[in-house]
Amino acid sequence: MWNKQDGGLAMWHGVDSAQVPVAGRFDWFAQTVPSALMPSAFAPQDAAGFHAEGAFLDLGAAQMSRFSYSPLRSWRTPALIRRGDPEQYQLALVTTGTAWYAQGENEAELHAGDMVLWDTSRPYKSGSGLDGGTVEALVLQIPKARMPLPSQQIDRLLARRMSSGTGMGAILAQFLVSLSGNGPDCRHLDLAVLANTAVELAVSCLGQQRGAQVQAPACARAQVMRRRIDAFIEQRLAEPGLTPRVIADHHHISLRTLYTLFQSHDDLHGGSEGVAAVIRRRRLERCRADLASPQLRHLAVHVIAARRGFTSTATFNRTFRAAYGTTPHAYRTEAMESGRKA
Repeated sequence: MWNKQDGGLAMWHGVDSAQVPVAGRFDWFAQTVPSALMPSAFAPQDAAGFHAEGAFLDLGAAQMSRFSYSPLRSWRTPALIRRGDPEQYQLALVTTGTAWYAQGENEAELHAGDMVLWDTSRPYKSGSGLDGGTVEALVLQIPKARMPLPSQQIDRLLARRMSSGTGMGAILAQFLVSLSGNGPDCRHLDLAVLANTAVELAVSCLGQQRGAQVQAPACARAQVMRRRIDAFIEQRLAEPGLTPRVIADHHHISLRTLYTLFQSHDDLHGGSEGVAAVIRRRRLERCRADLASPQLRHLAVHVIAARRGFTSTATFNRTFRAAYGTTPHAYRTEAMESGRKA
């Protein structure tokens, strides 16, 4: 199951058929997905062994969903459209497995890394698990009112395979995958920016598919790069050698570009935090959480600091006190006492 994320972060709402009795799992799926995407009909390949997971993120101006499910067929008829139509273009990125999709006169066979677009106001047919395996996909839901491309151009792209291997497809796929991981900067205040970025990238990708020379907007490219860097920092926090130079080299950008990227992000969000400060803050946040954890009380303070990338105990103590107004030892003692009283 994809768990909910909170603590000031935009929340993915996760659901999992494992929480439902085996006999009712497919019926549960057939009710859950239409409420998240659109009214549709489904037929599983194996109802008895059916399993599915899903998660949903409301960005306000757009929505995003992610699914993992056993092989099945699905379709949407005129009657189902009359029952409910969100009036969206929905763009799916297959991340695992195989699928096919048909709408109008077009049909696309999809493998991991492929994308496809459909119109919720038109009938469709689809199938998944062509190889008999589980399918995982991310779905970006774009209101038609937010789509600047003429409908005549969009119609030609429905149910056509689009690759995420190069060009705008690769940039869009990287952004969707990063967003699906609920990166560290995915906070409620960022929702409008994330929604606009997702739509802009999708429009640029679709424009490129039509043969137009469309480049990703500068702000969209910066957002994608910043989220990639954020994820890189999170993965490498425990490494003492994590420096701005290492980050810049890994992402094939100059130090000046790296600093500008962080400065632009700070200007947008009203903050003032450099690259090194971000690394230090996130290490301190991890240390503070570890110090308050009863499961880690057997670890000495200097061990916790070292596990999070601090090589000097004195530097850690001084930095921790400057950030939180108390020493690591005092903070741990207070946290443990509060836990016992609770």
